[in-house]
Amino acid sequence: MDLEQKLAFRNAKGFPYSKEILTTEALRFVAELVASQSSYHSWLLDERRERQKRNDADITTLCFPEPGLDDDYFPREDSSWKVAKHPDDLKKRTVEITGPVERKMIINALNSGANCFMADFEDSLCPTWENVIQGQKNLVDAVRGTIEYNDPKTGKKYALKDKTATLLVRPRGLHLPESHVLFKGNPIPGAFFDFGVYFFHNAQKLIDKGSGPYFYLPKIESHQEAKLWNRIFAKAEDMLGISHGTIRATVLIETLPAVFQMEEILHELKDYASGLNCGRWDYMFSYAKTLHNHPDKVLPDRDKVGMDQHFLASYAKLLIQTCHRRGAYAIGGMAAQIPIRDNSAANEKAMEKVHADKEREVKLGHDGTWVAHPGLVSIAQEEFEKGMVGYNQFDKTYEGTTIAQEDLLQTPTGSITDAQLIRNIKVGIQYLEAWLKGNGCVPLYNLMEDAATAEISRTQIWQWLHHGNVCQAEYKLAEKEALAEIKTEIGEQRCSTHQFRDAVRLFRETAASEELVDFLTLPAYDLLFLHEMTGG
Repeated sequence: MDLEQKLAFRNAKGFPYSKEILTTEALRFVAELVASQSSYHSWLLDERRERQKRNDADITTLCFPEPGLDDDYFPREDSSWKVAKHPDDLKKRTVEITGPVERKMIINALNSGANCFMADFEDSLCPTWENVIQGQKNLVDAVRGTIEYNDPKTGKKYALKDKTATLLVRPRGLHLPESHVLFKGNPIPGAFFDFGVYFFHNAQKLIDKGSGPYFYLPKIESHQEAKLWNRIFAKAEDMLGISHGTIRATVLIETLPAVFQMEEILHELKDYASGLNCGRWDYMFSYAKTLHNHPDKVLPDRDKVGMDQHFLASYAKLLIQTCHRRGAYAIGGMAAQIPIRDNSAANEKAMEKVHADKEREVKLGHDGTWVAHPGLVSIAQEEFEKGMVGYNQFDKTYEGTTIAQEDLLQTPTGSITDAQLIRNIKVGIQYLEAWLKGNGCVPLYNLMEDAATAEISRTQIWQWLHHGNVCQAEYKLAEKEALAEIKTEIGEQRCSTHQFRDAVRLFRETAASEELVDFLTLPAYDLLFLHEMTGG
């Protein structure tokens, strides 16, 4: 049986553009990627679970690698190696805008004036089958310069300008399945599907345009996971006859285990690596998730956990030090604020926060930064142009500075308040409701939220309940108050939908469960897929 015939589909509805995306050749390409790496991928997920068990028992297992543990070569002791030479259109990464692979968003982001745009299949996209396939179609059109959008409400037409941002794509994390596509009876990794379909259709077109297939890699926890991507990249290039090292990848350092292995992650991807990114919102979630069994590592109110906290400042400084030692770009974190059009005073205050955050990043040594809204591009550009000469700050290496294990594991300071408990419930439930309706990028209380916010919200509550900072009675009272406020804000009719009821139940179950659920998006995706299967 041919490999593409081994890919089975479950409730994978056809759309007018499906045949263009899911061609026989594209499916064969994806099937070969899956066949070649599925066993290693499964082992890596098992290793994650074993690593978490070790962390639960002994926090000191979170440490920097030592020589001789994996092989004879120890990259930390070799000062000579660098990552590959950077392609011209990835040399200036001052401002990067991110957003889901939604058609209008892609056009606006590419036209925003940012240097780069990260098109997202992960935290800001709800992975309905239609969203995933439509996203691939949108990127095919974007790469070819033909993408257009006519807004049915306003009649406004959107199209690409002559000069656009450099395109990067973020596939789903290794833990997320694509349940519509089966290989040997099992759902394939969503990451393999997202990467494979995009690469097959667009790699050569991008090369012909003088660019290349560039990616962001999320949720990596170890250098072995970086090795998996190295294998995928090499095989993909080989299958399409593309020169080795054409792909470029920036790794999001958004898990606590990964921060201890940044040198090794860069080395595993040495021929492909472009940089590392401070995925700080998911990093906060990972800190709480990884250390959830330790009562002395409870996160205080989320708005108290800023980049001035020692564990986060140490993480950012170590990332810059590691990147610049190896000639890689150190990209700063997301500014989630969005312009507030109906309140000039509140808008001015929000934009001041963006200015301060980007000023801090450029002074610290970052080579670029992230924003979530086109309206923030000029602010980020202004701060980086004031604080940085040239395309990068590779000369800022923090030589002589040592970031130790205890720096990265230090408990953040701050209080735990009823107001934040209620806020976490409100944000988590409303984000989940939007996600279950097919929207993964949601404006809430003047911030652009993605799955990371919901993850932080429910994990904080789980910590507080599990370690006695908040009791069950207090949680029930806070939930009652949060639901009343939501009903006032969005209306009783919306609160009566099955998606809202599912969101309440799912948030409650994962926030108050006996064992901490690894990722909120896993049970949420199961529910989403069930509704797709049943038409509910």
